[in-house]
Amino acid sequence: MSIPPLRVEQRGPVRWLFLNRPDQRNALNDRLTSAIDAQVDDIAADPETSVVVLAGEGRSFSAGGDFRQFLELGDEDAVVAFLTRLSDVVSRIETSPKPWIAALHGHAIAGGLEIALVCDVVIAAEGTLIGDGHVNNKLLPGAGSSVRLERAVGKSTARWMHLSGQSLTAEELRRTGWLHDVVPEAELHRRAAEVAGQLASRDSLAQQNVKNLLSAIVDLEDPVALKLELDAFKSNWEQNDVAAALATFLARRGGNPRQHVTAQKVEK
Repeated sequence: MSIPPLRVEQRGPVRWLFLNRPDQRNALNDRLTSAIDAQVDDIAADPETSVVVLAGEGRSFSAGGDFRQFLELGDEDAVVAFLTRLSDVVSRIETSPKPWIAALHGHAIAGGLEIALVCDVVIAAEGTLIGDGHVNNKLLPGAGSSVRLERAVGKSTARWMHLSGQSLTAEELRRTGWLHDVVPEAELHRRAAEVAGQLASRDSLAQQNVKNLLSAIVDLEDPVALKLELDAFKSNWEQNDVAAALATFLARRGGNPRQHVTAQKVEK
């Protein structure tokens, strides 16, 4: 029986996805891409799943595309077709209504980096090597790092990573603000579970609406993005009982919510 390329565990409201090609450092091939693709749709539709944690089995998160498959495909058109599909899967993770957490260790290179770049929160083990690396093998990015890396780590660092092919440690990249946390490797999954629990505790239509808004405004001019923000605010208000939520918040602070509103009007 063949080993599944993706191991799935449901831990309460958190779904853990483990890239499961450890002998190949979780290199991305067609089977693994298809398995991730199926999970993206299932997670988005599953009301019992609030948050996703994506991690890797073995020594690495993912060392990128599977070069053996590239050579087996035989020509650039077939490789581009595979990368087109991988790029689409990566983009759908980015626009998923559920929060995705990447838990990196060992290596997150090329395609591994490109997957991490679309996750909402990235946690890395100390010493993790993170890089674009395509130029080292006479390749160019094919699943989004040319577009997303600069947004994540800034122009200077992104250009260096692209043009030199050099990997940086998690500690070096922490200063960019992209990584949410850097922890000892023994603490990686515990920390990822802790962050996932925090996000799951905020699971709501409002949280999903925030994710959809953030996806919608990428690369838009500020006036257009600000208009979309207000449109999303209005739509979210209509979809949720916001007035009841605000009244509950004020009641927890003590006193009558109407008194708070009256006092605010008087102060104005």
